[in-house]
Amino acid sequence: MSDGTSADRFFDAAIGLLQRVRHEESEAVASAGALLADTVEAGGRLFAFGAGHSSLAAQDVVYRAGGLALMNLLAVPGAVGVDVTPATLGSALERVDGLASAVLDTSPLRADDALVIISLSGRNALPVEMAMNARARGVKVIGVTSVAYASETTSRHDSGTYLKDHCDIVLDSKIAVGDAELTLDTIPAPFAPASTVVTAALLQAAVATAAEALADRGIEPPLLRSGNVDGGHEWNGRILDRYRDRIFYQR
Repeated sequence: MSDGTSADRFFDAAIGLLQRVRHEESEAVASAGALLADTVEAGGRLFAFGAGHSSLAAQDVVYRAGGLALMNLLAVPGAVGVDVTPATLGSALERVDGLASAVLDTSPLRADDALVIISLSGRNALPVEMAMNARARGVKVIGVTSVAYASETTSRHDSGTYLKDHCDIVLDSKIAVGDAELTLDTIPAPFAPASTVVTAALLQAAVATAAEALADRGIEPPLLRSGNVDGGHEWNGRILDRYRDRIFYQR
């Protein structure tokens, strides 16, 4: 690692993590991309869910220029964390038993859809129950989590299990417990989290894999373009209209 500034050290840490997941998670990323492509080809719908700061990575693949138009956000009111006051309410909602069931009962998710669940720790009731209940409904689940938490923390779900235990495919972000890459003698707490950088990269890699897989099968990937380039709005209008029965964020 560089001996430079904290900014240098953070970039080094983030780049190191990205290189690690690139090599160690390549097979899982390929499998996740294939699952997304299979779902699109079969007429299924795609959903992404994350609570707290994990919701940032979920939002990054929804209604995204260069992304799959069929990826929908599965929202849990209040669980984003910073959209409620106090912000600690969002963290508390992640530990509420039964909330995932209530959300799934009122969501458009159905058998043969695919759901990406993002939870750094994977230990709270909400992501664990979301995965368990989604799979029970015939939904394929891709989990994005740090597997390290399963060996270094205690599950907060009464089953004693973690998100990773209830997924068809797991993408391990390799983030250390605590999600802080830097320390200094002059600062009493570790700082500089990298989980959003790594998780977003893993998901974008899986989406890119899905797009290529669809093209290899002779299927045009339902991709969105930037609305800030000429013709972008017209392109997106055609895509949104063509797939309107599988897109829920425009209703």
